[in-house]
Amino acid sequence: MIRDSEPLVLGIETSCDETGVGIVRGTALLADAVASSVDQHARFGGVVPEVASRAHLEAMTPTVERALADAGVALRDVDALAVTAGPGLPGALMVGVAAAKAYALSLGKPLYGVNHLAAHVAVDQLEHGPLPRPCVALLVSGGHSSLLLVPDVARDVRSLGATVDDAAGEAFDKVARVLDLGFPGGPVIDRRAREGDRDAIPFPRGKYDDGTYDFSFSGLKTAVARWVEARERAGEPVPVADVAASFQEAVVDVLTRKALQVCRDHDVHDLLIGGGVAANSRLRALAQERCDAAGVRLRVPRPKLCTDNGAMVAALGAEMVSSGVAPSDLGLPADSSLPIDSIRI
Repeated sequence: MIRDSEPLVLGIETSCDETGVGIVRGTALLADAVASSVDQHARFGGVVPEVASRAHLEAMTPTVERALADAGVALRDVDALAVTAGPGLPGALMVGVAAAKAYALSLGKPLYGVNHLAAHVAVDQLEHGPLPRPCVALLVSGGHSSLLLVPDVARDVRSLGATVDDAAGEAFDKVARVLDLGFPGGPVIDRRAREGDRDAIPFPRGKYDDGTYDFSFSGLKTAVARWVEARERAGEPVPVADVAASFQEAVVDVLTRKALQVCRDHDVHDLLIGGGVAANSRLRALAQERCDAAGVRLRVPRPKLCTDNGAMVAALGAEMVSSGVAPSDLGLPADSSLPIDSIRI
């Protein structure tokens, strides 16, 4: 049930290549408008920061207007605004932060500069209700692979582990390039892997038994590239589906193993998975299988809410308003390396 007494928050996300504007009332999602520039980056095989920044600038006003129309509200009705202040691409972040400041100043409304990673956690509330306290969050995307302990998503998020080199999503993109599958790599590898044998090639699992909660995918990416190069040098066909399936299995095996280890070590019985890679079908299936075996409850938002979007920013902003967190100063900066323990800047 949507209650008018709950805060109406507009959220703006511009940390990478999606211009996202979301509107929520409390934990109810009213609008989730996204303008993606991914097609502009595809020919380069990755995101070009300057292209992303310009695309955000061009898409900002139309995307805000579309979100307001979808939600059936006027801009003056908004109680507060939230914007991703970091981490992310510096120029892209600046576009969103500047736009949010302008709206907040012109409307006389409070502004919350929020952490992109914490927003990926908060968005699950829009689908599954209030987060258990505490919970463990596994965030996996093109720029981040992190394990977090979350006692309170609005006030207390603690980093337990992260990638020491490539993020999981970055490894998907690079392996897709090796296999000539295009960009972005995550969705196409997921599709091709369904046709392959995930046990066909014993690719390495970085940091699998090292006693930490950290990840490493650079060695795996290199192992795939060397395996493919060896086949090509020998004049043998490359079994793309088997390579995709075996690579994907190596990634999700490590991710789910370490996530469940955190749950055991910290006696937490709820695991949340977020970020763009959380849309991967094999990650979701293996996580569910292992959570069921361990007696851990699994929460994963629907795929559209896993990728970058404004709804997740609005969700975190609404949680902060409801929790009595003080708003940001209008002089807030964009911080491309904002640490996770800075939930609000």
